[in-house]
Amino acid sequence: MDCVDFVELVTEFLDGALPEGDERRFIEHLAECSGCENYLDQFRQTITAAGELTQDDISPAAKQQLLDAFRGWRQT
Repeated sequence: MDCVDFVELVTEFLDGALPEGDERRFIEHLAECSGCENYLDQFRQTITAAGELTQDDISPAAKQQLLDAFRGWRQT
């Protein structure tokens, strides 16, 4: 598994939804790649922080800024 594949599978891994073979390759890659280890840790921290937010915590301007940032995003 390379880093691109790893990044594409992070959400499924955290949801416990990876097939056994993919999960094994994911964990093997994680053991060898400090960059992906950092990425996974940052992803977990983001999920934790975002899970603590409420609608009242996010200003209308911030909501619009996020929508604008993701509106142009395309997965390749």
